[in-house]
Amino acid sequence: MPDILWNTADGVATVTLNRPEVLNSFTRPMARELCDALSHAGSDDAVRAVVLTGAGRGFCAGQDLAEAAPRDREMPDLGDIVRDSYNPVIRAIRKLEKPVLCAVNGVAAGAGANLAFACDIVLASSSATFVQSFTRIGVIPDSGGTFILPRIVGLHRATVMTMLAEKMSAEHAREWGLVYMVVEPDALLETVTGIARQLATQPTRAFGLIKRGFNKSLGIDLDTQLDFEEELQREAGKTADYAEGVHAFLEKRKPVFTGR
Repeated sequence: MPDILWNTADGVATVTLNRPEVLNSFTRPMARELCDALSHAGSDDAVRAVVLTGAGRGFCAGQDLAEAAPRDREMPDLGDIVRDSYNPVIRAIRKLEKPVLCAVNGVAAGAGANLAFACDIVLASSSATFVQSFTRIGVIPDSGGTFILPRIVGLHRATVMTMLAEKMSAEHAREWGLVYMVVEPDALLETVTGIARQLATQPTRAFGLIKRGFNKSLGIDLDTQLDFEEELQREAGKTADYAEGVHAFLEKRKPVFTGR
């Protein structure tokens, strides 16, 4: 059985973590499959939005500790696991110049929580929970956690989340800006897919340039960012969707964007 499931419809690729018997916890093979799926979504012009979710009752419980446990007094190199598994996945999400929506259907713990927070739009089931569980086993947040969390919730709240490692409800996560919307469990996938389908009809290239601009802004000053915005807007102005958007506005009709 594959660790990652993939299907497409109406311009939306749905990518499902598929190890439900262990709450979709990560192994190296699963991480590689997820990277392959995200790469395929990026190169397929028919895909204009991506939904990431989990099979079964959990979204992702983080690292499969059976893979990372010490054996015969030999300690695993956790840096190797981060380098080989989590860093490529987070980079793939952030560099994918199409909207990536996350449907958190259950527990999102450790790297699983930070995987969700790396996505562009996060929806959660009302029964979902989030926990920065790293310190429970004596390690630090990875999967972008030390970078993304302080930028979303602020330094002090990020410190509380990671040092106290308390379970957070979906509604609490929404209040802190980590989740866009909380919906009932039975409506989660339908709701997130509806948003993804709507985004799939919009100017895909512009969405990609927005992500590129946001990514760049996280590490530079205002003047440099203003110059970068100039470059991005120049690129956006050469797209077919820009021409269509302007013509539709002038002609007082609804635009038909093609993602080009």
